[in-house]
Amino acid sequence: MYSYSKYCYYSLKVVLGLIFITVLFFFYEEKFNLLNKFLDITNTKDIIYSNSIDHPQYDLIIDLQSAFIRNAKNVGPTVVNISKVKEIISTNLEEFSSNNKYNYGWLVLKKWIDNNFRGKQFISESIGSGIIINNNGYILTNYHVIKNHKKILIRLSDSRDFFARIIGFDSNTDLAVLKINSFRNLPHATFQTSHNINVGQWVMAIGSPYGLEGSVSVGIISGMGKSNSGMTIDENFIQTDASINPGNSGGPLIDLNGNIIGLNTTAVGVGSGFGFAIPITRVLRIVEELIDNGYVERGWLGIGVQTMTPALFTALDVTNIKNGILINMVGPNTPAEMGGMKQGDIVTQFDGKYVHDTTSFQRMVYESQVGKIVALNIIRGGSKKIIHIEIGRLTS
Repeated sequence: MYSYSKYCYYSLKVVLGLIFITVLFFFYEEKFNLLNKFLDITNTKDIIYSNSIDHPQYDLIIDLQSAFIRNAKNVGPTVVNISKVKEIISTNLEEFSSNNKYNYGWLVLKKWIDNNFRGKQFISESIGSGIIINNNGYILTNYHVIKNHKKILIRLSDSRDFFARIIGFDSNTDLAVLKINSFRNLPHATFQTSHNINVGQWVMAIGSPYGLEGSVSVGIISGMGKSNSGMTIDENFIQTDASINPGNSGGPLIDLNGNIIGLNTTAVGVGSGFGFAIPITRVLRIVEELIDNGYVERGWLGIGVQTMTPALFTALDVTNIKNGILINMVGPNTPAEMGGMKQGDIVTQFDGKYVHDTTSFQRMVYESQVGKIVALNIIRGGSKKIIHIEIGRLTS
């Protein structure tokens, strides 16, 4: 009897408990739904969409994709493939040349006939990329792409081929300008230099990596103002992780708006994951001089320099200065020698600007107007001095 009563008592408690929970559920149902919605938003990784277009960020992804496609269509036709060309010598002519029974006169005549009536044959090998910069047929590329090549073949995006001539080059910035002649209009790039460039923004590289014409790669800007790579003397690179491989050199680096912001110049080792481009503002200044003069005019002092280190400051007994470069050579009959500069001088300021390393100092000198007299703050024998030097001329 006792155990039966105890059983009824506990059963009644269970039933009352279930009734209480049911009442609470219906009373707070709306709040439970709000809580579930909140949990769904904060745990989007668990959401399974029936279709990709249902994703809340689908439109943003499509807009990004549309920008890539638009830029490839608009800028791609302005990018050319550059090849080196070698003439094929006729096999018959080689046999003719090696046969001693023919005299020299006949040999010269045979060669003249082959060159002028039989037509020449060539083999080409892709070496890089370039950008058509105007309708006159001027093409921008890297100097290292065309260096030591006498015959250069340009292939347009529509597969037309032209032999190009070199207008000018500048080895210090690794830039060169070529020219082709065409009776038809040429697609050419437009340059806008007023936009900002920021680390982290999307970029695209277009070119002919490994001879694959019109190839596009995508990445971001990884860094700005990179130097000391040893590739050129005058360096101020954009660093990007957009794939830049052999053959991309001379092609454009563009932003999402289709603006050309740089000229791809090199990858830092195959498979390294990043490469360098020359900022377009710097490129256009050099290109203008190359088209007008065939060379680039720069400031020149005629000295050798090295960056100061803590050990050098201590060895030279200079403790109150933390910036500067050391002059380790002064050439004879140079602007530096005529201005009174000596080996062992420490330059701390150039034309009112502080000097921190050899790269920044060389850039200051290069960008100085030829003939301008500039003041250099130096330390000589522990004493501070100011000397004045007239900037000389250095041509590429």
